[in-house]
Amino acid sequence: MSKWKLPPPGGHMDKPSGIYYQTMTKVEVEERLKVNDILLIPVGSTENHGAAQPFGEDTFLVTRMAEAVAEATGCTVAEPVWYGSHPYHHLGMPGTVVIPEDTFLAYLRAIIAGFWNTGFRKQILLNGHGQEEVIPLALHQFAKTYQVPCMLVSLHWPTVIHDYLKDKEHGGPFDTPFRHADEAECSYSLALFPEMVNLEKAEDTAPKGFMPAGHVDKGGDVYHAPIKGHEQVGFGGIEVIMTPEGVVGKPSLADAAKAEAGLEALFDYMVRLIGDIQERFPAGKLPPEPPGCYLGIASPEQDHIAVFAHIIYYVIGRAHHTDKTLAPHMSGSPVPALPAIRVSCLLCETSHLIQE
Repeated sequence: MSKWKLPPPGGHMDKPSGIYYQTMTKVEVEERLKVNDILLIPVGSTENHGAAQPFGEDTFLVTRMAEAVAEATGCTVAEPVWYGSHPYHHLGMPGTVVIPEDTFLAYLRAIIAGFWNTGFRKQILLNGHGQEEVIPLALHQFAKTYQVPCMLVSLHWPTVIHDYLKDKEHGGPFDTPFRHADEAECSYSLALFPEMVNLEKAEDTAPKGFMPAGHVDKGGDVYHAPIKGHEQVGFGGIEVIMTPEGVVGKPSLADAAKAEAGLEALFDYMVRLIGDIQERFPAGKLPPEPPGCYLGIASPEQDHIAVFAHIIYYVIGRAHHTDKTLAPHMSGSPVPALPAIRVSCLLCETSHLIQE
């Protein structure tokens, strides 16, 4: 018998269950950070998923996944990112909210910085939408801009369990290939939040592209075709014309039982990932920076020491090695742009040291 209960007993987003950061108090968060400073950030979308599934399907999938893993590991979940980036062929679809990539990236960077400043310096962005090529950019832009110790992961759940999302012809449990709002996605929704799915209303479609099969991958890039779905434009029509129903496939074939093994494998992997991070880097500890500067931040009271050391390192580094060790875009700036890290500590306890 599996240790994972499916479907889970309802969501936690508005419950004081200690799962979601936004439902916790300052004291509760400070206590949590002492034992577990890993944060799960569900990143979804608001998108047309047809007559049987909710517009927030992508988001509810990753929130329910994150909740189950958080209950098992003791980590914290952030309230989700409800609006996401979309590929070109999603434009014009009623019910789909498309966020431009520059806006989306800036928003993610700000979220990462805010939680980093709070003390969650290990963050896993759990993605549930076709934006897996965009989210990693936000991680690296944050790292390049602020250059502070952190552990950031972009985890696209279909990539983790790609074999469990394939059709029977390719060794999976489904009758049709994984696409969008289809048999596979609807099955996972039935396994996680059946109360929001009305399978009697399901409308099936027969998706067609302009090119022969074998070139472009399908939903989630689970088949590892030569060209990923987001690596092309024009190989297929836009959704509002080709599949105005909001469905690419056959959700009428959905069955929660088809998703159970995949969900168990996903949950098991996420628990292992979080456990390995905690074993190597317990709460308050982070990987050393490339030069070997280890800033293990054990408590809020020590944050100003870490920031001071970090600033001094970069000031000295620029003074003596600007032309050899720093990237071109960093030249001419005395220190990198830092998030507001315990500004109160800087102002009262270390400001005189920094001025000196």
